[in-house]
Amino acid sequence: MERENNLSGDIGPDASDAFDPVAWINTPRWQASRLGLERVRDLLDRMGRPQDALRFIHVAGTNGKGSTCAYLASILQTAGYKVGLFTSPFIERFEERIRMNGANITDEELLRAVAAVRPAAEAVEAACGDHPTEFELMAAVAFEHFRACGCDIVVLEVGLGGRLDATNVIDAPEVSVICRIGLDHTDLLGDTLAAVAGEKAGIVKHGAPVVSWPQEPEAMAVIERIARERECVLTAPDFSELSVAPLAGVALRRFSWKRRDFETRLLASYQPYNAAVALTAIEVLRECGWSISEDAAFAGIAQAAWPARFEVAGTDPLTIIDGGHNPQGAEALADSLDDLLGDAGRNTVDFVMGVLADKDYPAMIRAVAPWARSFRTYTPPTPRALAAEDLASCIREVLAEWGESAEVVPCPSAADALASARQAATASDRETAAPSSAPAFAHETGAPSFAPAFAHETGAPALFREAALEIARESAPSGTVVAFGTLYAIADLKKALICRTMAPEWQKSAI
Repeated sequence: MERENNLSGDIGPDASDAFDPVAWINTPRWQASRLGLERVRDLLDRMGRPQDALRFIHVAGTNGKGSTCAYLASILQTAGYKVGLFTSPFIERFEERIRMNGANITDEELLRAVAAVRPAAEAVEAACGDHPTEFELMAAVAFEHFRACGCDIVVLEVGLGGRLDATNVIDAPEVSVICRIGLDHTDLLGDTLAAVAGEKAGIVKHGAPVVSWPQEPEAMAVIERIARERECVLTAPDFSELSVAPLAGVALRRFSWKRRDFETRLLASYQPYNAAVALTAIEVLRECGWSISEDAAFAGIAQAAWPARFEVAGTDPLTIIDGGHNPQGAEALADSLDDLLGDAGRNTVDFVMGVLADKDYPAMIRAVAPWARSFRTYTPPTPRALAAEDLASCIREVLAEWGESAEVVPCPSAADALASARQAATASDRETAAPSSAPAFAHETGAPSFAPAFAHETGAPALFREAALEIARESAPSGTVVAFGTLYAIADLKKALICRTMAPEWQKSAI
């Protein structure tokens, strides 16, 4: 269905060419984030409270929410349940934010859900003069779609914070999950771990069980207090029961949790810890009567995938895309590089970096600086972006403070930055090693550019990852490209890789 931007048409059976539901949801005047539950409560009340027909796992936290949600949804789907999944932001397609059993909401389904939301949203604005925000509209659309699909359970990711997030209109979930907490969005959530934890723990409902990452003491104390006040049983995984194998020689991350072996397609060093949080939540669900076998848990962890989290997106040179967009995420990226490349990989990585101006990007630079041979910077496609030149200046200042040196090159776009970094890494490879005969991109092997959300969509590209990681171990010290810093440019980066693969040979040097 070709979308148009005529927003004046009615929604009806023959209106798909006249009304664009995505453009309506993304109307600029209600894109700004305005925390609070009054508007979304009013909106959902006017829609007949679709959320009341659903059961939820509610997931908050600073880092690891998306991966934990992917693990939970995959396990529950493998166990035979009809599972809704609501996450944000999207990576490549708007419809990724609302999935049922791994499938994105279709254009027709989105149109039907918006048909229920739009008149209610207009009524809210008419009554109080304040239209629901983009995220509030998305949450309402998701609830309506999941109700229409008859989902058994919905894995619901918080958008921002928790206490005042639009998803927090639900009643008590089956379990509340709080992933790792760090300092991010400090202008809205507070500038201490205790303050941020108070906002995240705002999703805790009276009597509903809670699973939390074992947080820093300052944050954990807040979660424990809130759980106690609301008479909730709080469980935190004991990471001493987690044993993580190194990546060497395998295309899967293998780990042992409570003496049971697991493997995951998510390769970052932190993913077994996210999996342990998800498995702890699954144990709580079993205690609440949900039927989830050990085999389903193993298969669900093995089949789960989540794009742009230490994702091997290309080889020759090895190219990794990571969505780390705050200091904690950058530190996790550095840990994963240490695991993959070892000490020989230091000062060998060509970074592609774009950030938002409201992030603590100096701390992000410090986290990865020991691995850097060069930085290519770009301006992400969002009004919140930091200009490429400003980021480059900051990188130079941080490197000077540390007495480090690395090439720093501002670029006009994410695609240009990636092409430049890959060219630099390839040139280094040629200087230090024989050329590889491995394919340059996943598409050349017939594998998708990134693993699908759920295994039933297509087989895991194990052979591609195996080849990529082997190349990493053999040649990474002379050429590795890592793109990180924001989720806003992931689609542009992936598109650049696809275009490079499909271009004629004579054009590839220019892409």
